[in-house]
Amino acid sequence: MNTPGSKGSRRSRRPAKAPQDEVHRITSAADSLRDDQARRTRRYLIQMSIRLVCLIAAVFADGILMWVLLAAAVVLPYIAVIEANVGRDLRGDDLPSMEYHQLPGAPTTPAVPPPTSAPDSSPPSAGDPHD
Repeated sequence: MNTPGSKGSRRSRRPAKAPQDEVHRITSAADSLRDDQARRTRRYLIQMSIRLVCLIAAVFADGILMWVLLAAAVVLPYIAVIEANVGRDLRGDDLPSMEYHQLPGAPTTPAVPPPTSAPDSSPPSAGDPHD
């Protein structure tokens, strides 16, 4: 159906685009794997650079300072490897990765009731006469 201003066009009128919605950031989401690995690699390289400086400085140092620098050069690789391998597991997440549910306890009533004695099978008391 042609209307006076449509000039034979059959296209329907679309509403004007709404302004772009605000993008909400999920603050509890973890960093991407690439970002996490880059951060851990950078931190590891910094710690190994400090170790190298400790080794070079120990060559030129004397006395107790030399032993402190050598001890730092020995301990730093262990700390660097531990921190690099922790990864995404403990980084700021206080939420458990799994929900734990309590299992139902054992039933309080027995599944099979205890046997009951029939009134006829009870032993005669001392005062009952016997037939």
